[in-house]
Amino acid sequence: MRYINKIRLAVLGVFILVLVAAFFDFPSFFRAVPIHNPNLPFHLGLDLQGGTHLVYETDLSKVEPGDQASAVEGVRDVIERRVNAFGVAEPLIQTSQVGDNWRIIVELAGVKDVDQAIKMIGETPLLEFKEVNPNPQTTLTDDQRKAIDDYNAQAKTQAQDILNQALRPNADFAALAKQYSQDPGSAVNGGDLGLVSRGQFVPEFDKACFDDLKVGQISKTLVESQFGYHIVKKNSEQGSGDAYQADCSHILIQIKTAADYLDPNSQWMNTELTGAYLKKSQVQFTGQTQAPEVALEFNGEGAKLFEDITRRNVGKPVAIFLDGQSISTPTVQDVITGGKAVINGNFNVQEAKLLAQRLNAGALPVPINLIAQETIGSSLGRDSLQKSLTAGAIGLVIVILFMIFFYRLPGIVAALTLFSYGILVMFVFKLIPVTLSLAGIAGFILSIGMAVDANVLVFERIKEELKAGKTLEVAIKEGFKRAWPSIFDGNVSTLITCLILISFTTSLVKGFAVTLTIGIIVSIFSAMVISKVILQLLIRAKILQKPWLFGYKLPKVN
Repeated sequence: MRYINKIRLAVLGVFILVLVAAFFDFPSFFRAVPIHNPNLPFHLGLDLQGGTHLVYETDLSKVEPGDQASAVEGVRDVIERRVNAFGVAEPLIQTSQVGDNWRIIVELAGVKDVDQAIKMIGETPLLEFKEVNPNPQTTLTDDQRKAIDDYNAQAKTQAQDILNQALRPNADFAALAKQYSQDPGSAVNGGDLGLVSRGQFVPEFDKACFDDLKVGQISKTLVESQFGYHIVKKNSEQGSGDAYQADCSHILIQIKTAADYLDPNSQWMNTELTGAYLKKSQVQFTGQTQAPEVALEFNGEGAKLFEDITRRNVGKPVAIFLDGQSISTPTVQDVITGGKAVINGNFNVQEAKLLAQRLNAGALPVPINLIAQETIGSSLGRDSLQKSLTAGAIGLVIVILFMIFFYRLPGIVAALTLFSYGILVMFVFKLIPVTLSLAGIAGFILSIGMAVDANVLVFERIKEELKAGKTLEVAIKEGFKRAWPSIFDGNVSTLITCLILISFTTSLVKGFAVTLTIGIIVSIFSAMVISKVILQLLIRAKILQKPWLFGYKLPKVN
């Protein structure tokens, strides 16, 4: 293949890569494209989205020194489970040791009811052993049936009202979906691509999306299913036969059923055995197969209670609940005496370790005390984000003007490369995903400067090669080749520092290091690949082969 064709293919490949990244970064600009809109969101941290930052100190006075790290990790896991149940998106829960004291840092981005979150987090973990309830609740009371009927009547009325809004001329369906899916006080649960995003096609929704609606249409009547009332809009369609695909937006107004009122845990009933009687839990391995299992040891009173429970439940399951949620349901094989037992099954070492940690979290007395709290309002977060983006834009413009003024044509290429670099980095941020904080944005902006620094080294080297009398094509090749060792050494030394920060720091510093690392890696690609192929293609035009376009003046002849 001719050399020029290779360059053209390389430029085409770069263009496609940047175009795909831009499609993910700015999906609203590609609405006319007849393929599924990915709509990957940016994940914003506490300081940008608003929320609360909590610092807890653990009381390890009743825990043996050798078990303290495991006990703290168990408490951290309990807090994470509680926060996830609270519905906080992208929570950050981590531990840190200051001298002999252990602390747990909790960052809840976007949380609204801070007091409730604090109350829920601060409760001491409750470990319970339960046996099968011979009389679980299986029927609804008259009051529960009436409550269901009243709720569903309200849900249908509300669904019809939303449908009427959606059918108005120029109605913004996506905005309606977002509005109602984010309203915790309404009967609505779902939103844009509601059921589709959960991978759950019900026949009624399927029929409306694929058979009844044309592109751009909204269902004229409510689509009813076992889940509730659906409002469907078909956005696009493509293909035919087995390859036919349709993209439908969707709002789901959920109805209530008996499952919402019947307690799923009613099949279990409490025993007197709790975490107060459990001395410790640890991972051990069987003698022959070396399979992991979890060993439990109870105190004297707990051993007697456990013996009684196993005696009346031989061949039956006994459930272990932590904070009201089942963490294990082993089946009793035989009566267990002496207060020692093992839980075995088809789990790996990590799963066994996690179960042991959770058991210890409910057994070891590790109270936590809130010692610091900082709340950031969402308006302050938006203001910080706006100022950061403005600062980044101003810095980018100044850098571009500098590059064009000093390096002319290569400076223009550097500007194009910087835009490509920004699009690629944001794509990686969404793809991983990276939780962006102010410190993370600072790392991203710093990496822009490092990307320009690589271009400066290359362009200065090209000027040196031109001064040595080499042709423009050779000067560009040699410029990239000879500048590479300096670029490599400088970036690798920074990457080593970033990796150290990622490994040994937390929170904001870690976020800074992560975004800077991603920025450096992408900047190397943009400077050494994108800039190079664009320059090599441009110099094929004779009008662009003037030395002064590269910031180099020909020497005067005497």
